[in-house]
Amino acid sequence: MKRFVPFLLAILALAAPGMGRAETGSWVKSGPVEARLIASVQGVGDLAKIPLGLEVRLEPGWKTYWRTPGDAGFAPRLDWSESRNLTATELIYPAPHRFTVLGFETAGYDAEVLFPIAATPAEPGKPLDLALKAELLVCSTICVPEMVALSLSIPEGPATPGPSANDIARAQSLVPGDGRASGLTVTAVRGRGAVLEIEVTAREPMVAPDVFVETDPPVTFSAPKSQFLDGDRRAILRMDATDPTPGLDLAGRVMTLTVVDGNRSVEAPATAASGLDGATGAAPTGLLAMLGVALLGGLILNLMPCVLPVLSLKLLSIVQHGGRAPAAVRAGFLASAAGILTSFLILAGALVAVKAAGGAVGWGIQFQQPLFLVFMVVLVTLFAANLWGLFELPLPRAVADRLGGPEGQGLGGQFATGAFATLLATPCSAPFLGTAVGFALSRGAPEVFAIFAALGVGLALPYLLIAAFPRAARLLPRPGRWMVALRRVLGGALALTALWLLSVLVVQVGEVPALAVAVLMGGLVAALWLGRRLAETARWAGAALAGLLALVAFAVPAVFGPSAGAAPVAESTAARWTVFDEAAIREQVAAGRTVFVDVTADWCITCQANKKLVLNRGAVAQRLEDAGAVTAMRADWTRPDEAIARYLARHGRYGIPFNIVYGPGAPEGIALPELLTEGAVLDALDRASGRIKS
Repeated sequence: MKRFVPFLLAILALAAPGMGRAETGSWVKSGPVEARLIASVQGVGDLAKIPLGLEVRLEPGWKTYWRTPGDAGFAPRLDWSESRNLTATELIYPAPHRFTVLGFETAGYDAEVLFPIAATPAEPGKPLDLALKAELLVCSTICVPEMVALSLSIPEGPATPGPSANDIARAQSLVPGDGRASGLTVTAVRGRGAVLEIEVTAREPMVAPDVFVETDPPVTFSAPKSQFLDGDRRAILRMDATDPTPGLDLAGRVMTLTVVDGNRSVEAPATAASGLDGATGAAPTGLLAMLGVALLGGLILNLMPCVLPVLSLKLLSIVQHGGRAPAAVRAGFLASAAGILTSFLILAGALVAVKAAGGAVGWGIQFQQPLFLVFMVVLVTLFAANLWGLFELPLPRAVADRLGGPEGQGLGGQFATGAFATLLATPCSAPFLGTAVGFALSRGAPEVFAIFAALGVGLALPYLLIAAFPRAARLLPRPGRWMVALRRVLGGALALTALWLLSVLVVQVGEVPALAVAVLMGGLVAALWLGRRLAETARWAGAALAGLLALVAFAVPAVFGPSAGAAPVAESTAARWTVFDEAAIREQVAAGRTVFVDVTADWCITCQANKKLVLNRGAVAQRLEDAGAVTAMRADWTRPDEAIARYLARHGRYGIPFNIVYGPGAPEGIALPELLTEGAVLDALDRASGRIKS
């Protein structure tokens, strides 16, 4: 029995609460926060400084604070006094996020954060026994100081990398540096009175830059208003002190600036020069410039492939307007424009609500929901059936006119066409659209509504032009029997759209439920066709059966539920794609490899166009196939994925496609435009690999 005593004691020591083992300490929970200590190494070796990490997780809705918390809060307070063989520690802060609540501005972290720590042993080479009492202020609607007692022992032995080495290295990469890695540079700082102006330049276009100011005595500032110049590679950030002391003049003030844009950051000491740049104009200049970008993005959206089915409806509507009075033409097209604008505002309201609730937001993410996909399949099928002449029910004249009538000439039908255009436009990301949406979703509700209204106006611009010049419709052919064939062709185009939506549904819920929805839609069309051929008194039977089949289709996702497993990574004959792993990117770059990340989804038509036209063919496919030099990662966002959503948000992106290239020459990544070209991809691969200098 005695020989088992040491073994039992070892098991009890490992099971003792709060006791840490080498490299990784135990999680300790206190209220809404839990924390632990981790180390990069398995032994102390002969290191003069040992890299550690304080890992903190917070329950949803809670946050903790940066070293300079802002209007309220306090930074982590650490007590190492009970540690052995420890002479000093340095807590290092990753770049913070801004929180604005009831007019108060604070800086800190939510969800999770890993603070790198440099620990200096008193005697290098001897075991390091760490005991930490960490006091963290955590806040949601209330603020609570929480105390966690943590421990970690690092034994003698070689300082070989441990399982937490990559996590700590990734956290260190998020610490603001001098800008050489991130490509951000603070080029000028100006102050006058309580107004501060910071000019920032970047190697790659900026999306949503923020800046945190530390000065003595402390001054807190509102979120900056941005003016973008030089293709978004230069920004002027204008800030106002939130509660300035009388006579405050920031000119000549010494300060430390931390500029953050997505996962890029820079920390720079500065002394504010006197005066402001008169070119910045009024405070909302940045918003006004972005409204122009949104307007252009919405206009270009009309040319994207996902809107082509709607363009067919536009064509039919224009032809049907041939020969009508200008007033009627104008009213119809204004109704369609109103449908587009209303839909964009509803979408903006939904995104604001989801964002306020702490959910992931983005352009087109409603296509991740099976019920929405079923709704779109039913809607597109009904539009196709209407074009085939199967959906002309004998409704009262007043009701038929409100719904658009059999010829779609009523204002209700024109309004619905505009709303339909918006729904089918959302899986596409046009040039300028991603920049505008990223700007909006990184700001507050007023900016979201303003940007989405501008996007709606851009998409509706063709309608508005016809409304402004209604006599142009007279140049089109007169309605005639030839329109019957045209309606059948356009209905077929919408049927193909329904098949594409069903292919996306296969990924969401599996083949069997998607096939069930397809069969139900076939039955719906058959019921409408049969209803057209029944006696007048029995036609309602076909319509009732079609309505019943549509309702059953909506129940299919709830009955079957999502298919097991993650959405499959799309395969390609042109490249050996691996599953997205953010933690492995820095490891691959450190090994001298180039990493190409493609964030995509089956419902994103722009993503599919990029694959077919650029990624899966020619010189780009050959480069991505070179497994010895390039790692091609694909992040499939067909289904909701919090890790991918956080990755996009850290890059200031809220929509896809998103493509970025990492490498020894670009460890922070080179973001590519939404619409890829062979030249842009090859250039980014060369720059990231270090073949050519940025």
